[in-house]
Amino acid sequence: MLGKEQKIIIAGHGGQGIVLAGNLLARACIFQNKHVTGMVAYGAEMRGGTAHATIVISDEEIASPVVETPNAAIILNHPSLDRFENDLASGAVVVYNKSLMKRDPIRTDLKFIGVEATRIAEGLGSPRVANIVALGAFAAVTNCVSIDSLAQAIEELFSEKQKSMAQINNQALLRGAQL
Repeated sequence: MLGKEQKIIIAGHGGQGIVLAGNLLARACIFQNKHVTGMVAYGAEMRGGTAHATIVISDEEIASPVVETPNAAIILNHPSLDRFENDLASGAVVVYNKSLMKRDPIRTDLKFIGVEATRIAEGLGSPRVANIVALGAFAAVTNCVSIDSLAQAIEELFSEKQKSMAQINNQALLRGAQL
């Protein structure tokens, strides 16, 4: 567990499913009767620019959705590591997509968990689910939300017409949780 109030940032570039991962995490928290808020920010570009979502999770009411010093992160690409590594609280848990990093993390006061999310997603047949691989690993490491609640959020989010998308996302979630 990350503490009483968990302040999480999910960061990557547009098209990596940052918003989807944030929405799934928030929905899963609601299933577990937690308080949750979230915000999304995009770069100027629609696809390929920077994007990040911040989520605050608590067992109590949340005073502000603003996250200035996250105590946990999911980082999906190298520019996001460069941008957010120094903003994280000392002791923060960081799950990062090792497949897309040009360097190792620098800070020694953070707990980094490197996951080959893109490689694993490609192995599942869909590089687009790297975000869900990382989300599964994050949930398993932090225990901030259960894998079952995340799976339920995936099933709820994807309609009957999108059953194959729900299946591949659930496979990615479980692969990430096994790491």
